[in-house]
Amino acid sequence: MSYDNLTLHTDKYQINMMYAHWIQGSKDDGAVFEVFFRKLPFGNGYAVFAGLERVVNYIRSLRFGEEEISYLRTQEESYEEAFLEELRSFRFTGQLDAVPEGTVVFPNEPLIRVEARVFEAHLIETALLNFVNYQTLIATKASRIRQVAPGDGLLEFGSRRAQEADAAVWGARAAYIAGFHATSNLRAGMLFGIPTKGTHAHAWVQGHDTEDEAFRKYAEALPDQVTLLVDTYDTLKSGVPAAIRTAKLLESKGKRMNAIRLDSGDLTYLSRTARQMLDDAGLSYVQIVASNDLDENIIFNLKAQGAKIDTWGVGTQLITAGDQPSLGGVYKLVAREKGGQYVPVIKISGNPEKVTTPGFKSVYRIISRETGKAEGDYIALRHEKLNAGEPIKLIDPVHSYIYKNIADYDAIALLQPIFQAGELVYALPDLSTIRQYHEQQLGLFWPEQLRKLNPEQYRVNLSAEAWQLKMDLIHKMRG
Repeated sequence: MSYDNLTLHTDKYQINMMYAHWIQGSKDDGAVFEVFFRKLPFGNGYAVFAGLERVVNYIRSLRFGEEEISYLRTQEESYEEAFLEELRSFRFTGQLDAVPEGTVVFPNEPLIRVEARVFEAHLIETALLNFVNYQTLIATKASRIRQVAPGDGLLEFGSRRAQEADAAVWGARAAYIAGFHATSNLRAGMLFGIPTKGTHAHAWVQGHDTEDEAFRKYAEALPDQVTLLVDTYDTLKSGVPAAIRTAKLLESKGKRMNAIRLDSGDLTYLSRTARQMLDDAGLSYVQIVASNDLDENIIFNLKAQGAKIDTWGVGTQLITAGDQPSLGGVYKLVAREKGGQYVPVIKISGNPEKVTTPGFKSVYRIISRETGKAEGDYIALRHEKLNAGEPIKLIDPVHSYIYKNIADYDAIALLQPIFQAGELVYALPDLSTIRQYHEQQLGLFWPEQLRKLNPEQYRVNLSAEAWQLKMDLIHKMRG
């Protein structure tokens, strides 16, 4: 079996619905779906969209080969052979629009919009959610970490704790988008051009008679890349003194040691004491790297306590998003073809937050010309045109009596064409461009909206027409 073909990376009910549409003769009917999430992760004030490159690669390679067809023949549904033959010629022929990677995004706004034959739109749901949910979650976690350590080095160390190989490499990429500086994963470095960093393991020290011997031999092997792990036995009594002696040996050869690394214990006390020891030895240039199940909360507290740490190696809690291991993004039908045109559809729920917003929609970021800051995001029906200088009313989609009138603004369309008629029309930017774009995005928001604790809520608003459509369909569907 080919591991790389992701065409059957989908839930079985997607194939069943495709089959039912094929049987009923409705496979070519048009449909519009949106990808969005309902709630921000980690209690954060924003999320960072990621996963688009993975989506593009997936869409471009969608093919039912002989292995996939043969497997579907084994299913208890006993799909007709003519249906399986139809799958052989399957290609994505629709339109897909998405916000660029690195965009700061918020709940209940379209991140991806798919307009395609219902036969195609059903198939891609599972994979799109898989890619976007995970990578957006990790990018958001990475951005939170960077918010508490904006001037420090940030290293992604999560491969061995990630949920399998794909999560390790795509998680490293998502972290890099949001501001991490390097990864320990060489495959991620090779695939995406991310800088790689590494030190040595405790096993290197244990494999020698003394720390002095271990450090000296490591420095002889890699004299320009010496970062020494100093907590194998006793950090302050043996590890740091041995590292200092190694640094002096390197100095005698015209070299400089990069850093020491702390991986256990009281990181505040150890880093402050180690810093003093290094400075007293004339090694103020030697930096201190820390690891050990770090996350934004621990880093925030360590910095508040005065820890002397220059670079943070973050692994498990980043790559697994340990305090919230899923984003909860959804893929919902908002319009379907009927009589040659799209009609809006809605999903009603006993949970008010699960009631969808119907219709073929666009989303705009409203930027105040006076402040240069985002006033809110504006979700409008496709036919609505925003004309600069014409006032708009930003209506809260939950509490309609809360609104704000905006006049002097620029409206930035967030959804960009990615595929048109099945053809890729979007030039995927390189990672450095995405990182720069993400930095620019953060600059559009007030610090109160970006802060880690109790962030100010950012407004995501419906146009008056979109809000009225939603109310009308709710009343219609509920009789």
